[in-house]
Amino acid sequence: MSTAVRLEPIQPVDLRTDRPQSARMYDFLLGGKTNFPVDRAVAEQALAAYPGLRTVTRMNRAFMRIAVEFLARQGITQFLDIGTGIPTTPNVHEIAQGIHPDARIVYTDNDPIVLAHARALLTGTTGEGRVDYIEADLRQPQQILGHSCLTGEQPALDLDRPVALQLISVLHFVPDQDEPYALVRELLKPLAPGSYLVLSHATADSNPEAVNRGADTYRAAGVRFQTRDRAEVEAFADGLELLAPGVATPTTWWPAFAGDAALPYADDPAVDDAYLLIARKP
Repeated sequence: MSTAVRLEPIQPVDLRTDRPQSARMYDFLLGGKTNFPVDRAVAEQALAAYPGLRTVTRMNRAFMRIAVEFLARQGITQFLDIGTGIPTTPNVHEIAQGIHPDARIVYTDNDPIVLAHARALLTGTTGEGRVDYIEADLRQPQQILGHSCLTGEQPALDLDRPVALQLISVLHFVPDQDEPYALVRELLKPLAPGSYLVLSHATADSNPEAVNRGADTYRAAGVRFQTRDRAEVEAFADGLELLAPGVATPTTWWPAFAGDAALPYADDPAVDDAYLLIARKP
């Protein structure tokens, strides 16, 4: 018997199909069908400017799978996934509940079309676990932390126990003027010791000309995008214990966590146009 998803009442929403949305562009780059002409047009422009974009996007999805499986095997049974995007199997709950049937997952996104798909697709895989969804913006962490999913009489996540906070392929959409470091600190603050930060972030360190061309395409279409170098990404983990090999590109990070699983698209140099990290809250 599947766990019912606890969601807010359905309200009419504007899906904003006249302008590109990062979640729908991400879906297109993954080969999904939940996107609109404007999303495909901008994504194709970005691919023309930076052909490695699809490789990095698919690598990020693979990183999510490896990170969730790794942490679940470390005993983590609670996941707060922010910037969920349009559901693509396997999802966080499918992986985590495949290891711990009682695992609890809260997905968070601010795109209304993601919410619509969450209602249809993000159902728990067992009767023991729980899957919830919060419609909220990363840039308003109190909207997330104050939600009934986390503060109600029967919260989805028990913040007195370790939680994996996942910020996968999302922080490069938060420019410095929105104070991304303060946002991450605020999200981590109420989490119990032994919680983890899981993060991936676009970088232009290895291939600045091509990556910056792709980023410029996003920005020209009104999608805010900011790459960061290794030191800037590492700063998101200030005060945390980085798991070896620390902040690393996929070819360095993968062998430490993926076991026998091969790094996807390893023959494309663009696979390293991102930094990955897992860090533990002491």
